Amino acid sequence: MTNRTADALLFFRAWLSAPLRVASVTPSGRALSSLMIAEITSQTGTVIELGPGTGVFTDALLRQGVAEENLVLVEYGAEFANQLANRFPAAKTVQMDAAQLRKLPLHATAPVGAIVSGLPVLSMPMRKVYAILSGAFSHLRHGGAFYQFTYGPRCPISRPLLDRLGLKATYVGWTFANIPPAAVYRITQRRPKKPSEQRHQSELFDPPTDLSYGPAR
Repeated sequence: MTNRTADALLFFRAWLSAPLRVASVTPSGRALSSLMIAEITSQTGTVIELGPGTGVFTDALLRQGVAEENLVLVEYGAEFANQLANRFPAAKTVQMDAAQLRKLPLHATAPVGAIVSGLPVLSMPMRKVYAILSGAFSHLRHGGAFYQFTYGPRCPISRPLLDRLGLKATYVGWTFANIPPAAVYRITQRRPKKPSEQRHQSELFDPPTDLSYGPAR
């Protein structure tokens, strides 16, 4: 049995046991992987990957020139986390809920320049997505970016949530070669808002107070 076949079987079994957490019956394809990491290079610094699953994006990052020791793999599923730790021993693999990302112990030699998310954010409550994004940007250096893919027709992060966090989404591209077809967005920080804009923003979206929810992926 090839590694690709074994990965597909592992992914399918994980989907059967937790379809909302895994959200797809097969791992992402090479076309989507290439699109997700197209703007990341060996000079990006530390890269955090959320929900790496079987390591499809991880392999693409290594091919792109990112050093394995500069990878931090955050995976909720024990079945995936164990495999990732064995397959990428120089990377830091952490089994945890991505909603707790702010608590992630980082001892990186290089600042975090990018976060690559394979999480099914469209199936998550807004409060959980808020926790993931706020935690992610607590680690990202100035100018760093959060990359998210979606099978939907628009950015999976809602505009009110982006506004609340002072973020902006930029369309990177779309691939029909993936099954199903998918788009990639780059999430970055906006310029600082004026006090009047911040007051208006707070009226649109109340800050979360309860962060108790299910697993990320």
